Amino acid sequence: QVQLVESGGGLVQPGGSLRLSCAASGSGFSIYAMGWYRQAPGKQRESVATITSGGSPNYADSVKGRFTISTDNTSNTVVLQMNSLKPEDAAVYYCTAELIVAGGDPYECWGQGTQVAVSS
Repeated sequence: QVQLVESGGGLVQPGGSLRLSCAASGSGFSIYAMGWYRQAPGKQRESVATITSGGSPNYADSVKGRFTISTDNTSNTVVLQMNSLKPEDAAVYYCTAELIVAGGDPYECWGQGTQVAVSS
């Protein structure tokens, strides 16, 4: 089946940058949209950024002007460039995709998550 694999998490100082990448693998599927969610300890999962297959992005207010989401449709990859990171950005970041396989119905697929830590 379809698998999402995230990479690029790590530890960065406040004001630093990280680039998260998520690749969808498999065959016989089409992606309608991809995005990133995050969940900090003891808090609810929240949407960070999403992007349609046509390239239209949406961002949470808290990350506008600092994060950029983009896709490479050829490789079924979504990238989240995170600049000017703040301690409140620390969380596990999850990649998600809205997709459909041949002969099936649309559904959401989730990656395993990648840890982002922001600390001096």
